[in-house]
Amino acid sequence: MKPAADLLPNSYAFETRPLVKPTGFREYDARWWFGHPGSDKPPELNLLGVQALGIGLATLARRKGVGRRIAIGHDFRSYSLSIKLALAQGLMAGGAEVLDIGLALSPMAYFAQFALDAPSVAMVTASHNENGWTGVKMGCERPVTFGPDDMAALRDIVLSGQYETADGGSYERIDGFRDRYLDEVTGGVAIGRRLKVVCACGNGTAGAFAPEALQRLGCEVIPLDCELDHGFPRYNPNPEDMEMLHAMAAAVSEHGADLALGFDGDGDRCGVVDETGREIFADKIGVMLARDMAKEQGGGQFVVDVKSTGLYHTDPVLRDLGARTDYFKTGHSYIKRRVRDLGATAGFEKSGHFFFGAPYGRGYDDGLLTAIAVLRMLDRNPGQTLGSLYDDLPLTFGSPTMSAHCADEVKYDVVDGVVETVLRMEEKGETLAGRPIAQTNTVNGIRVTDDEGTWGLVRASSNKPEIVVVVESPVSEERKRAMFEAVDGLLRRHEAVGAYNQTI
Repeated sequence: MKPAADLLPNSYAFETRPLVKPTGFREYDARWWFGHPGSDKPPELNLLGVQALGIGLATLARRKGVGRRIAIGHDFRSYSLSIKLALAQGLMAGGAEVLDIGLALSPMAYFAQFALDAPSVAMVTASHNENGWTGVKMGCERPVTFGPDDMAALRDIVLSGQYETADGGSYERIDGFRDRYLDEVTGGVAIGRRLKVVCACGNGTAGAFAPEALQRLGCEVIPLDCELDHGFPRYNPNPEDMEMLHAMAAAVSEHGADLALGFDGDGDRCGVVDETGREIFADKIGVMLARDMAKEQGGGQFVVDVKSTGLYHTDPVLRDLGARTDYFKTGHSYIKRRVRDLGATAGFEKSGHFFFGAPYGRGYDDGLLTAIAVLRMLDRNPGQTLGSLYDDLPLTFGSPTMSAHCADEVKYDVVDGVVETVLRMEEKGETLAGRPIAQTNTVNGIRVTDDEGTWGLVRASSNKPEIVVVVESPVSEERKRAMFEAVDGLLRRHEAVGAYNQTI
């Protein structure tokens, strides 16, 4: 049956017809508003729609010629288990052999592709999105996940109702896989330095995994919001948001900890606060880890997203070590694929998605592996704190990731308008924020850099109805703010752009 794009709850149609809003198929994964008790916002997906998604995914995998085995898991939300089981029903109807690893982190599901010899994966998660959202991270080619082409193909199969049922579907629950994953992550890692670590999980799924992983490494663990609570009573589990970082900083100060490590809702991202309570944005942590790995490996190829600091290109230490850096599209699927294609040592996103190639990892994003990389860096520098390693970096003035509301249906058009305006300004030799435009990068929205190295980024969010803005200056706080005002001014020409979730 062809899914509907708009159905009202508490109706015959809602109970008998699949609901799948087309905008839920995003650039590299799927996100829909599913709703929760008390929510007034109409749902974008129902359980019959999830079944349709499962049959569509099985159909796509078969057309791609991959094996029928698929690992599935779910995050901790009140409705995630129901969604996963509906997805499993659809997958089995499409002939897939479903391997259910239970409550999981996204990297645990990616690991299952290797450990269970499953070509495909479908992880039910809305990551750090607010309660009421759901989604699926999918892939048919380990260690990478779907990009735009695969997501478009899946969308077309599902929305057209052209999915195909097949015989041979099966279901197997894999017991004990949590311990198998933790053994994989922590095995063979020796941290000789005794560290007191605040482990912050925002009441998300990572609370069932991260504290034990850090304890296995010999850390003294101070748990912070590690109890599972899908209502997220304090803040969303998003280490890119200042609210969570502030809570981590306060806990470091209260307990005299060496650092705080914060994990997002599905455990594939990690945020860091140093011993002084200073919140270090993930792109700067990436520079520090790139230095550490480049020293150990004698150079290296790194991949970073366009939201990230310019230090990957300008840092003299990385340059002297022979490190090379490629700036690429924001998005875990994009960076993951780029790391694989370039055979990179690691990839870093400002959001905290870090991807470690051999010998550090299998190429997918894992917040626990990121935490371990930070701990290993501290262990190899026993005379320094995390703060002193950070202070060794050249000074820049950067912003958090700022997201302005903009409907999914128009956000790309708005960004295209900003790109066109900036490129026209560059062509005419006009200034932005009072300085000449020296460089533009349009691989993902537009990143515009002036002649002093101050830059601003405008891009459409791939998983929420938002437009993302990031700015940084190597010159001063004032130049950073001037760049923000300039790019924000370009956005404000469009009535569809709403308020930011946070600003500088």
